[in-house]
Amino acid sequence: MAVRPRLTTGKVVDAALDLLDEHGLEGVTLAAVAARTGVATPSLYKHVASLAELRGHLGVRVTEQMTDRFTEAVLGLSGDDAVRSLMHAYRAYVAEYPKRYAAAPMDPLHDDLQRAAGMKLMEVLFATLRGYGLEGSEAVHATRRLRVLAHGFASIESNGGFGLPEGLDETYDQLIRMYLDDLRGKS
Repeated sequence: MAVRPRLTTGKVVDAALDLLDEHGLEGVTLAAVAARTGVATPSLYKHVASLAELRGHLGVRVTEQMTDRFTEAVLGLSGDDAVRSLMHAYRAYVAEYPKRYAAAPMDPLHDDLQRAAGMKLMEVLFATLRGYGLEGSEAVHATRRLRVLAHGFASIESNGGFGLPEGLDETYDQLIRMYLDDLRGKS
């Protein structure tokens, strides 16, 4: 008789992440995760209290992955090079994982489960902008502008919203240059 590997919360989230990639957030149900992990649905309740909690864990995982990607992108860089690399990493993550990104929490800082992961991501963004001498509310506003540009562009792109023939890479590079010009004007 084959012994089934012990189910953990991490394995439940792994299965949900696979379902998310395949079917989008609507495909992530407790029944589907149970089937994917080879257990009865009630067995999942030992690891997650509800579908909402499972989706919260998915949000944490996605935020952690983005944090890892962004950290790797800016490591050893500073100033314009760091910002440029971070913004390209942001767009690349959304292009590679559009369904995961769509499931990312918009405001993880106000959710008990997701707050720590959200703060780590914010720390990467703040650290990337530190070279511009921004502090306090100026740093917050600059971070929001970066997020709006990267999120807006990548979200529209991943949903097929740019239909004109001009190259998307050039448009994105123009946005980055505009943002960098703005940052240099504020420092």
